[in-house]
Amino acid sequence: MAIGIVERTAKDIVHTAQDYTLFGYRAVMNLFRPPRYWTDFLMQANIIGVGSTTIVLLSGFFTGGVLALQSEATLAQFGATAVTGRFVSLTMIRELGPVLTGIMVAGRNASSMASELGSMVVTEQIDAMRALGVDPMRKLVTPRLFACISMLFFLTILADAFGIFGGGFVTVFMNHQNGTQYFSQAWEHLRYPDIIQGLVKPLVSGFIIASVGCFYGMRTSGGTEGVGRSTIDAVVFSSVIIIFADFLLTQVMLTLMPPL
Repeated sequence: MAIGIVERTAKDIVHTAQDYTLFGYRAVMNLFRPPRYWTDFLMQANIIGVGSTTIVLLSGFFTGGVLALQSEATLAQFGATAVTGRFVSLTMIRELGPVLTGIMVAGRNASSMASELGSMVVTEQIDAMRALGVDPMRKLVTPRLFACISMLFFLTILADAFGIFGGGFVTVFMNHQNGTQYFSQAWEHLRYPDIIQGLVKPLVSGFIIASVGCFYGMRTSGGTEGVGRSTIDAVVFSSVIIIFADFLLTQVMLTLMPPL
């Protein structure tokens, strides 16, 4: 009995991974083939990018502030509080900016994609589109994928900038340190590998968010209850995969571009 349960679970995992891989491949290939639905792309870019700006900026700002508070308390023991700016900027740009932005956008948009597409599936709107000769992958999935990848790139830059400003605010007004020193440290010790590492991760995270959200939305079954399950699965799995992908990317980039 137990062996049968394990076997079924393993088969379900393998089949889901296979279906997701094929789903992602089709969505990516559609980026390079007409027709292209630019209006849908712009609408999704507005929903994902503009709609997520506030939460991304606030999370970035307060994360940078927490980093400054924690680093000051630790670095003061070694008389090295002058390097607070360097610590905050490197941590935000390399790691926390991309990861936190990805998780915030996943919570907001992977769920909305799954619920929206899932509702279209259970109400047979997807079947109606196929009957009219419209490919749902091209019309619904590919614009969301392209928009999420593009917007997450710029949202991460904003989160990094506001994180550094948040750290500067705490450093100057709460830790009573020199602001000029903080920002000079934050800027002077940045290297191209740090920036490249921080800007590659959101591209991968954007793909994960859109593909996982649309994947679970398009395979929804079981009516409105199934829509709820798809929404939960999209948020949980996209967040976990983002963290796992971040681990792999960090290892690869530190190997290819070791810190100086």
